[in-house]
Amino acid sequence: GIDRVDAVCLTHAHMDHVSGFDDVRRFNTINGGSPMRCYAMAETIDQMHRIFPYITDRKNDLGLFRPMINFVDNIEPFSIGSMKVERLDVEHGFPCCGYLVDGKIGYISDCHALPDETVAKLSGVEIMVLNCLRERPHPTHLNLEAALGYLERIGPRRAYIVHMCHDISHERWLSALPAGIEPAYDGLELVI
Repeated sequence: GIDRVDAVCLTHAHMDHVSGFDDVRRFNTINGGSPMRCYAMAETIDQMHRIFPYITDRKNDLGLFRPMINFVDNIEPFSIGSMKVERLDVEHGFPCCGYLVDGKIGYISDCHALPDETVAKLSGVEIMVLNCLRERPHPTHLNLEAALGYLERIGPRRAYIVHMCHDISHERWLSALPAGIEPAYDGLELVI
């Protein structure tokens, strides 16, 4: 049911985050055959070219349809339509980032720690999306205690935890998490 995608923002190039990237091809067609902008860290752009060596930024004369992407280094803040987007530094043990959208929405899908500067930039956002792999500690992802600690420091109006493993019971966490924090789910739509 998605009929429009203006751009893609990548946090990192782990396969659980980029393996569906070929599906961008459909939006190249919907957009009249134009390349789509994809914002990512320079390291992630390099990794994407190694994972998907057939990605191009123009139509293919051979008739083989491949994703057409204009990769853009996200080191500087950028705009997608009227939205202002800023890259956020995170610690994941692998080149990775998060995003702050219009100063209202924080999105961090993978990390095990947030630098104080990132927490300060996120302070008071309306919506915070934050990874929370499981209850017990993990070396590259936040566990429940750490995620709740960061959410308390950030103080969002609403928060959604993502990147949960199979140890998580959505129903149990939905009833046990503090007010304003809930586990996300496939198909969740947020209205701003």
